[in-house]
Amino acid sequence: MIPILAALLLLPGLALAQPRPFTCVGAEQLEDDSFAIPFPRGAAAPGPAARTNLEAAADRAKREPERLICVLGHADPQEGGAQAGVQLAAKRAGAVAEALAKLGVERDRIRAEARRAAFARGTVPAERSVTVVLLPP
Repeated sequence: MIPILAALLLLPGLALAQPRPFTCVGAEQLEDDSFAIPFPRGAAAPGPAARTNLEAAADRAKREPERLICVLGHADPQEGGAQAGVQLAAKRAGAVAEALAKLGVERDRIRAEARRAAFARGTVPAERSVTVVLLPP
């Protein structure tokens, strides 16, 4: 494994995205510039219904490159119990982060995290979704 990593680092022109240091603590409390990305029950990848909001989030993020992005994954408690639900939420957040990157958003601006609805304060987001939040500049 180490020789492969060393070889990758020595390849000219290959740049690995280094995440910018920021936190998503409190991002679920922000109401402005947030986008709900729906998921089918039990799915780890967004379905066709997610396309419009994914594209809207990516467009806004590209227009405002100084803003960092939190991608917060959620799962319904009936989607496999507490531990499996957190894992599913993490996979969903990762899938949305990758989709945003494929739509042209710099990957180092995106932080993907799983959230448990039981710990959310205020309004709990739709269970089978991911919330994309553009942080204030």
